[in-house]
Amino acid sequence: MTASRVGFTYIGTVVGAGFASGQEIMQFFTVYGTGGVWAIILVTILFSWLGIRMMVMGASLRATSYEAFNNYLFGRQWGRWMNALVGVILFGVTTAMMSGTGSLFQEQLGLSFHVGVLATSLVAFIVIMRGMEGILHVNALVVPLMFVFTMIVGVQGIQEAGGWGNIGEIRMFTQEGHWALSAVTYVAFNLAMSQAVLVPLGGEIQDRKTLRLGGILGGLGLGVMLLAANFALSLKAPAVLGMEIPIALVIATLGEGMMYFFLAVMWGEIFTTLIGNVYGLAAHLEQRVPLRMHTLIGAIFFLGYLFSLVGFPVLVGKVYPLFGVLGMAVLVLLAIRRYPR
Repeated sequence: MTASRVGFTYIGTVVGAGFASGQEIMQFFTVYGTGGVWAIILVTILFSWLGIRMMVMGASLRATSYEAFNNYLFGRQWGRWMNALVGVILFGVTTAMMSGTGSLFQEQLGLSFHVGVLATSLVAFIVIMRGMEGILHVNALVVPLMFVFTMIVGVQGIQEAGGWGNIGEIRMFTQEGHWALSAVTYVAFNLAMSQAVLVPLGGEIQDRKTLRLGGILGGLGLGVMLLAANFALSLKAPAVLGMEIPIALVIATLGEGMMYFFLAVMWGEIFTTLIGNVYGLAAHLEQRVPLRMHTLIGAIFFLGYLFSLVGFPVLVGKVYPLFGVLGMAVLVLLAIRRYPR
């Protein structure tokens, strides 16, 4: 097991449609101007440090799902509530990702919404049935493409701005909040979600040296991708601030081929998040429900398809603030707790 595959899986688990579109980057970083750059540096450090701790805890607990991890952090009573909430959020994000693939097929390719959801679900089912090995393999293929795309976006931004000398033109566009709080919030939410993959990944690999190096590679990779995309978006501000897909303004001048590359990356980022969420949720349910793994995965995709039609993610949006608070609790406990013996 190579550390690079661990790093790729870490990146693929964290990034999603919000990252690819630039919306997430704009809201958490671009609006703070040069403060956003400091926020990304802080995020890189926290992702590297706490991602390693999460995976090593998974290894120490020999965890097969996120349940053992939350029980250790919060104690059995509160851990039970945290596990239930993580399950609800994972399912909600799963339906959002499935709905996103349907919209991508319908709006960008002119195909049926249902074809997009069902085709993506079928491919995801096949991958997840291969277990953690399947998830590692897909991320090792998809994440380098994401990285290349982000670097192209960054270079394009630099060229349009007339070189690095204009980085001083980046300025703050909001006075609300602070970049440091935004950085910590971003890490808290993403790590609380990523436990579905990172904890069992640590439990399966066991080798701490591989996990540590993989965590560093993952954290640095995320930081570089964030910096490149944020720089390109900052130089397009304030025009990008009101857009649903801010990154589209950056790649608009790169031609039709780049647009199709963007769509492929967008689908890839949705797909890596989808398989991670479903795998984590199924691994958790397998310990509590007397059904086989493939039955649970099929049931999650079937229910996800139904809920993607009625807008379940809207309901989950009501739970997100609570999950944000608990994400902060995960962050604090993850930082101060000793490794299990």
